[in-house]
Amino acid sequence: MNPNLEQTPNIQRSQRAYIDYIDRTREHYLREGFNNPYQWAHFSAVPFTPLASPLSASRVALVTTAAPYQPEKGDQGPHASYNNDAKFQDVYTLPNDPPPDLRISHIGYDRANTVPEDINAYFPLVQLQEAAREGRVGSLPARFYGVPTLRSQRATIERDAPRILELMREDGVDVAVLPAV
Repeated sequence: MNPNLEQTPNIQRSQRAYIDYIDRTREHYLREGFNNPYQWAHFSAVPFTPLASPLSASRVALVTTAAPYQPEKGDQGPHASYNNDAKFQDVYTLPNDPPPDLRISHIGYDRANTVPEDINAYFPLVQLQEAAREGRVGSLPARFYGVPTLRSQRATIERDAPRILELMREDGVDVAVLPAV
């Protein structure tokens, strides 16, 4: 538990001002036998660009780290324990319709403060479709994009991100949304 939380008795666990992912991730890597703590990605220049068009005229894509449900890979239901077997290794795409069956048991997320039984909490496709119908975003491509969580900055930067960018360019995407899990 966060030592600062104990010094602040009026704040309950679910009302913390922050979740100590950085400390917990460093500790996890050391426990797993890596010789050094996890090194967070950083950039000397921010790799983002301003919108060229208003959001209401932009094609908005959804990128996810959620995995398609694989029944042969063990428990992947809401509140399942961490399931490394459910991980995927390569970028994937699936159609937005019909709605996909995606799960997050393969991700090390805060299981005490997340709502895994609500797919909209980590895969807001319904909300994006509603925003498109209401004209708040221009449109969505016919598919979404899945990116693996393999704990490799090199694989993400050199392989996965360029592949996602290639797919988005094929689909005429202007904006990408990557919800946090």
